[in-house]
Amino acid sequence: MMLHGKDRNGNIFPPPLSKELCEEMNKMGQEVRGGIQQVPGDALHVRWDVTDGNKHAFRESNVWPTGELTSDYVTISPWNHYGYKKSNPNETETPIVVPAPKVLCMVYTMEDAHATRIRAIRETWAGGCDGFLAFSTKSDPRLPAIHVQHAGNEEYGNMWQKVRSIWKFAGKHYLDQFDWFYLGGDDLFVLPHNLRTYLASLTYKDKSDPRKKEYFVGHRLRLRGSKQQNRGGRDGFGMEGWFNTGGSGYSLSQATLRKFLTVVDSGKCSPTKKCPGEDVEITKCLTHIGIGLTDTRDAKGRERFHFWTPEMRYHWDTSQETWYSESQREWGLKNGTDCCAPDSVSFHYIKQPSLVRHLHALLHICKNGNS
Repeated sequence: MMLHGKDRNGNIFPPPLSKELCEEMNKMGQEVRGGIQQVPGDALHVRWDVTDGNKHAFRESNVWPTGELTSDYVTISPWNHYGYKKSNPNETETPIVVPAPKVLCMVYTMEDAHATRIRAIRETWAGGCDGFLAFSTKSDPRLPAIHVQHAGNEEYGNMWQKVRSIWKFAGKHYLDQFDWFYLGGDDLFVLPHNLRTYLASLTYKDKSDPRKKEYFVGHRLRLRGSKQQNRGGRDGFGMEGWFNTGGSGYSLSQATLRKFLTVVDSGKCSPTKKCPGEDVEITKCLTHIGIGLTDTRDAKGRERFHFWTPEMRYHWDTSQETWYSESQREWGLKNGTDCCAPDSVSFHYIKQPSLVRHLHALLHICKNGNS
């Protein structure tokens, strides 16, 4: 599967993006000042009065790629993790250049998105991953998209069965080829160099190897109505009722995937359950085998993996009570310039192909984010 280079006709792939994509636009690809978005599952509306809320969020919170999209090396800051404590008082905060870990990026999708969302992803951020696969309702080697068999119907209410099959496929065919495996939906926008930079920084900090140490990396949410039974965790980590949401995508280290595959069909991992909450189920399964959540915030407590679009995160009214603010209560919900870590990894609800291309253009081809 070609991620970047030239196709068989000698044409550059991905095709260059038009600089028209640098012009201000809203989420529908229109030039309209201001915006309003209802929070799914809640009565709150997030509002903003700028033409391009996403560009404004990127610029004001200083979100940028940490390097060239296809670079084989990353520049890491091992101290830029929430709660990090220096082991040596003389330790300096000098960035370190290390080889980039190999990451397989995967999305789940439907056939009707092949020519729209998946094509936009393939022509933008997917080229920054070391491998890319779309798991769909129909196979298409041109993308590539793969239809994997699973129990039950092909429907949102059966996502756990589909995701179980995705992880089995990835483990069977690619386990030893990649250090990390990242999975999410087709409405994700990812900064893959930032993802590889963060993962390299995490393992460097821990003096570990993702092929040998288990990690489960993403953005944690608390289940609504769950009991908070402290198991010794800090800031919600290691506490019952928490999970890494699939909305922002999550990553398993090679060691985690290997261990997960040994128990995926066991009773403790709900092998026959049919439900939409695949992210909840995999969290429960990994918890049973001693793999908890990783705190992915930066040293200032800013999130890297995001459940919302950039404009919604930036303009969120933190004074309003919502299910989301409740899910983040233990560590506080930030907005404005603190909404997003400068080395943010992913954003959710990027549904329009034009918006995928626009965000990618803002970060990679527009001068200072402007036309």
